[in-house]
Amino acid sequence: MANTIKITATDGTPVAFVDEIIGSGTMKDVYFSPDKSYVVAFFKQKQDSNSKERLENITGGYRDKIFNQPGGEYWQDLYCWPQKIVEYNGKLGLICPTYPKNFFFGIGSKNGDTLGIKGKEKEGKWFSSAKNQNQFLAPEERGDWFKYFQICIRISRAVRRLHAAGLAHSDLSYKNVLVDPTTGKAAIIDIDGLVVPGKYPPDVLGTPDFIAPEVIATQRLASNDPARKLPCIATDRHALSVMIYMYLLYRHPLRGGKVYSLDSREDEELSMGSKALFVEHPFNTINRVKLASLQASQLPQSDPSKIPYTVCGPYLKNLFDRSLIDSLHNPSMRPTAGEWEEALLKTVDLMQPCSNPSCWHKWFVFDNTTKPRCPFCGTEYKGVLPLINLYSSRRVGSFTPDDYRLMVYNNQYLYPWHANRNISPNEKLTTDQKKPVGYFVFHQNKWLLVNQRLHQMEDNTEKKPIPIGQAVELTDGKQILLSKEEGGRLAIIQMVQG
Repeated sequence: MANTIKITATDGTPVAFVDEIIGSGTMKDVYFSPDKSYVVAFFKQKQDSNSKERLENITGGYRDKIFNQPGGEYWQDLYCWPQKIVEYNGKLGLICPTYPKNFFFGIGSKNGDTLGIKGKEKEGKWFSSAKNQNQFLAPEERGDWFKYFQICIRISRAVRRLHAAGLAHSDLSYKNVLVDPTTGKAAIIDIDGLVVPGKYPPDVLGTPDFIAPEVIATQRLASNDPARKLPCIATDRHALSVMIYMYLLYRHPLRGGKVYSLDSREDEELSMGSKALFVEHPFNTINRVKLASLQASQLPQSDPSKIPYTVCGPYLKNLFDRSLIDSLHNPSMRPTAGEWEEALLKTVDLMQPCSNPSCWHKWFVFDNTTKPRCPFCGTEYKGVLPLINLYSSRRVGSFTPDDYRLMVYNNQYLYPWHANRNISPNEKLTTDQKKPVGYFVFHQNKWLLVNQRLHQMEDNTEKKPIPIGQAVELTDGKQILLSKEEGGRLAIIQMVQG
């Protein structure tokens, strides 16, 4: 039986770990605490004074700014943040919380876990390729498309908070994000590699597939060359756009059919660096995916002609255009993590459940340009669907379009952020703001909105109030005032024939 070693952290608190390596990576060896509530990760190589000072900032001031402020508990689930520093036998180590149980495979791969991943960490790479999704993962592990949107929202929110603190991850990728598609949860790991403002250069350039083109294009320059680009907030933004594309579409946005060199290393540097080109670029088609190179297990998701990025809806299409076309080689123009978060949230409100029980995606985005139809299985919606166009007041008696729509389905909820533009569905929501204020139901061949908690709700078309507990029928052109407060919204109903 392995020994338990007791030491003292640099902050003076006691630490214990079982002297048995449970995991070993490129940079660290990892040990469990006796009760497995935390792990101790020791660096294999000696860390210089700059590295130690950077880690002290991460476990000290930056950790305090994020977790020890009002609302700080919200971020506990979105990061695996190092808590303390230890030194033992000449090696520097970190104390980190143990990953929650939902971030470990419960079933693993198909046919009796043939890959042996049961009990292993749910590294994001497992869920970002069509081949893994279609051929290897057990159906119970895959989740549905709605859950991947929730995952992307959480990742964007976590990255947005890092950037607000002036921090960059430096190696944001599917290797350093744990995801659970069964619950829609995600957590960013390897926080010890954060790029901290000051004199601390990043330890790594990133993970292939996620390194920004400007970093790859200049990686051979001398380390002191001012033209050499290193990981920073702008490169995080590139990695985030690639990750969202991969989690929603199960393919890489830059790996197409164009070959720039017969030398594999040079081809990689060009195709992901100075010559990087979006595979779905609307005008430049030289990097289109070659269908002959795809395996059956990669279809249909890896074929953009079958499932184009536009299936993600208008808000995300706009950001993919900006990040993968306009700013691919212009870092200053890249969408922020906050913009991704907002676009994802607005897209979730356009989602519609697929009526085909055999469709594992189970959801699709309705964008008001075609009849409701699942792009993954081809199932069309039959019937009439309400689409809620939201307007808000900037001055009394006047309402302005918010470029915000809500696609209705049976038993869907209406929330405070739908009723008032001054409320945002983020970490700042109060307990009361998280509760529904109404719900939609299809009853006796009529679509109804039932008022649960809106005291000022009115039928503007009929010029009458809608008391709490009462319902209003949704008909084409109906106008419903949801709130008279500042930022209160007016809902205008559009009935869509399926």
